[in-house]
Amino acid sequence: MAEPQGLRDIPAGARVAVLGAVTGAVLCALPVLRQDVPWAAVALLAGLYALCEWPARCPVLAGRVSVPVASGSFFPVLLAAAFLLPPAAAALVAVPGALIAYVEDEPRRVRRAWRAAQLALAAWAAAGAHVLLDGRAALGGRSTATAPDFPYALVPAGIAALVFCLVLTALDGLILATAERRPARTAWRGLLLRSLAPHCVHGLAGLMMAVLWRSRFGPPAALFVLLPMYISCWVFAQYHRERAAHQATIRALVQAVDIKDRYTRGHSERVGRASELIARELGMEEGRLEVIRFAGILHDVGKLGVPTRVLRKDGPLTPQERAVIELHPEYGHEMVRGIGFLGEARAAILHHHERLDGSGYPYGLAGGQIPEAARVVAVADAFDAMTSTRSYRRARPVAAAVTELERCAGAQFDPRMVAGLVRALSRYGWHVEVTADEPGAAGARGNVPPPRPSAAPEGPGPASAARPSAASEGPPPTTLPEAPPPAPALHEDRPPAGSAPRPGPRSSNAPGA
Repeated sequence: MAEPQGLRDIPAGARVAVLGAVTGAVLCALPVLRQDVPWAAVALLAGLYALCEWPARCPVLAGRVSVPVASGSFFPVLLAAAFLLPPAAAALVAVPGALIAYVEDEPRRVRRAWRAAQLALAAWAAAGAHVLLDGRAALGGRSTATAPDFPYALVPAGIAALVFCLVLTALDGLILATAERRPARTAWRGLLLRSLAPHCVHGLAGLMMAVLWRSRFGPPAALFVLLPMYISCWVFAQYHRERAAHQATIRALVQAVDIKDRYTRGHSERVGRASELIARELGMEEGRLEVIRFAGILHDVGKLGVPTRVLRKDGPLTPQERAVIELHPEYGHEMVRGIGFLGEARAAILHHHERLDGSGYPYGLAGGQIPEAARVVAVADAFDAMTSTRSYRRARPVAAAVTELERCAGAQFDPRMVAGLVRALSRYGWHVEVTADEPGAAGARGNVPPPRPSAAPEGPGPASAARPSAASEGPPPTTLPEAPPPAPALHEDRPPAGSAPRPGPRSSNAPGA
């Protein structure tokens, strides 16, 4: 059994971020030792927040209660604490719930410590902003025998919720930049815009809780505000269940392709991963990244419609068999046409074998006519085909694959996508897995950053003469005018028959995605 991961297992930058956040949270909470703090209110609010987070962690209730595992579901409790308590006390309210919250990925202890520190800092900052604007006086209450000062009470509450949101998104971007090594220009992109509206709603609910808490009805009345929050949690849980069902469907399709085309096992998952890396380097929004990944994963799903005898044929393909292989993008598009959540991935599945110069298939699209997602997947597909070890040939080195992609950029591949892949490889490396069925295949190579070699890619090795699969990854790369005629395409699963021309593109009236 693998040992639990800890602080030493994360990148150095992330360690500094986590330790800094924890230290900052401790310093923010220290003033409670010398302040007159309403400890009863602190305990009630901290216990309420912990109770909201607990069902997802409880072995008995986790599978029976529709409680989503999503940050933000119970932020009204933390914001109510920011409106009711001194800043140092408000920082303490988040800690117990964050430390017992459900965490899916390792290292769990580090993630819980980070979350506790993050929420404590956000609650402290929100409470400080609320105090500066004299928001507590605007809440009224039985102790002051005054009614809430509406609409002014909305102003400090709204600014406190904004500060809460800003601190959380700033720290979220920091951990993305340090733990996942995302570029600074993309780590924070979109975080604030996606979080602003939900946090405003949470702030309004927290204000309602604080007003009822200080009213003559007391803390029990504040609990009624959580009812709509739990309803929204239930709706969110249903959404996540539907999303999990979608992903299970995609996994089943990919497994079916891998079983039918045994020579490309694991290829779809790796193309999905490479497609996402390229899209991230191009600065695409987070919402598109998953769709691009789905496009890479499902790009070859149409091979389910290709006869198995053609996919597994030993020896070169005849022109007729190659024409059948080239139908797989259209088959794939028809298979996923009705899956709405795939979005632009459907177009990528249909057009991932098009070429910039118009010589691709199935519709001979050129340049900007090819959907952007399809151009991303085309580069990822070719790269993985070149760098994967198959039972009939050795994998190409990453550097040789990069050189080949750069040589064909502008004619076959979009240069922006190739440049994005090169940047991603230099940042993250590439782990090449064994995909051959037969024992004794070459082992995996670790993360290899792609140096930019001056030498041309090496020619096909002895293994390339072995019996290849019929699962063609596409036509041979275009040879630029100044380049000598290349050897059989590096990113081909198998070359076509020597003298057989590839059937020309069919109708240019591509069906809609």
